[in-house]
This record gives sequence, structure tokens and C-alpha cells, in this order.
Amino acid sequence: MPVAVITDSTAHLPEGFAERFAVKVVPLHVLIDGVAALDGVDVGPEALAEALAQRRIVTTSRPTPNEFVKAFQSALSDGADAVVSLHLSREISGTWESAVLAAQEVGIDRVRVVDSRSTAMGLGFAALHAARAANAGAEPEEVEEAAVTAAASSQTFFVVETLEYLRRGGRIGSAAALLGTALAVKPLLHMDDGQIKPLEKVRTMHRAIARMVELAQRAAGEERVEVAVHHLASPERAVELANRVEEQLPVSGGCLISEVGAVIGAHTGPGVVGVVVQRGPGILD
Repeated sequence: MPVAVITDSTAHLPEGFAERFAVKVVPLHVLIDGVAALDGVDVGPEALAEALAQRRIVTTSRPTPNEFVKAFQSALSDGADAVVSLHLSREISGTWESAVLAAQEVGIDRVRVVDSRSTAMGLGFAALHAARAANAGAEPEEVEEAAVTAAASSQTFFVVETLEYLRRGGRIGSAAALLGTALAVKPLLHMDDGQIKPLEKVRTMHRAIARMVELAQRAAGEERVEVAVHHLASPERAVELANRVEEQLPVSGGCLISEVGAVIGAHTGPGVVGVVVQRGPGILD
């Protein structure tokens, strides 16, 4: 391809999708009790959920600029004329900044860095849409535009068992975390302009899933949409949500289910379940 597409491990592309669409994934870093590992390479959802259940100390960090330099140079050495690199929101991670620093070193005329203002499949769908454009022979600015347009056309909703993990990681403020302190209340959140923000308080997880279906319907409107469901250590909830979404929405290509990896899981905690609705022309039909 004349344009290589690169993203990071928080996209949580379903298994096989990175290879299928020729998307290079740069992993973020996870530290469990101070031992460094790579998200999705050395540690996955199962190991992360086990570590959290054992109350081990889990922290995360962005890839270094040098890691991005190597990824960019590798793509260019393999024959690409340019790179479009898409990443999770700069409001919640320094990953985008690392990629920008690397692009400046490699050459901003050859590397374009996109802030998806999202994460998980809000980022993943943008990467896949960019890859589809690249596979069709689009110019770098067209691939970048495909990524930006797709990222702006997604909505993400999720519910967590507790806001404590988000509060600890600094991804949500202490005042907002008070939303989830009431007994038996499940915090329903969403991505809003690149930030994780509380949306509603829901009394039970069953009601939270029903509410996410309603929100997904509202996000879709009358058009066919692509949909992904995420979870950590909660496959039954994910299947229930996916089934209900497929029953109520005109889903293009079937609802994808992807378990979140160590970085996102470290900040949401086990039991999280969410849905990403992607409007616009589908890539999965």
C-alpha cells in the first residue's frame, strides 16, 4: 500500500482484523507490581483481570516516541510512501503526543498523526476505515480524512461496576466519581469530545444494558451502522448486549464482540461492558 495505517493497542480490534486490514498496532505499556509488559503482547485480558482481582498494583504508560519512530520507519522501509497513525484521545493518554514527536523526527511530510478523540472500537473503526481507503489506493490526505470522518461519526457508551479504577488512573475526577458511590448504582459513561464523562446513574446492570441499547438506537437513527461490544471478564453480559443490539438496530455486518485489553481494563476494572456505534458507510458487509 502507498499509505500505511498504524494505531495503538487500545483500539482492541477483534482477533484477526489487524492482519486482515493490514493495520500495524503499537502496544501501550502495562506495569503489574512494577513489572513491565506490553498490552496485548505480554499481557491480555485474562491476566489483567486476575491481577486486579488479586489487588495487585496495575499502572499503564504510553509508548515512547522511539517506539513510534521504529514503527514509522519500518512501514516506510517496507514500501509505504506515507503513514497515517491514529491514536486514543490525547485527553486521556500521552500516546498521541509520543506519536507526534516521532512524526517530527521521521518527517511530518511523510507521517500524519490523528487524535481519534476516542478509544476502543471508537478508535478501531476509524483505523479500519482508514485502512480501507489506503487499500483502495487513496492519497495520504484522503486516508487521514477517512480516519477523521469515521472517528467523528462514532459514539461510545459503557457501564462499570465502580468508578474507582477510573478515579485512581486520573481518567475521571474525584467529583465525578461521587456519581458511583451510592449503593447499588451503576455508573453509565460515554466518550464526549475526547473525555470520559458520566452520563447517567442506573440502578442495576440489567437496566444499564437496556439503557445502552436505547442509547445505541438513538445514536444510529434510521441508518445502518457498525457496532462493537466490549467487555472485561464479562462475556455473558457482552453476548446479552450484542444480541439485544442486533435485535433493535440495523447492524451492518453483525455486531463485533471484543474483550478490552490490559490498558483499558486497568482503568475500567472487571465487569465493564460497553457499546460503540459507528455511523456511515460500513466496511463489514
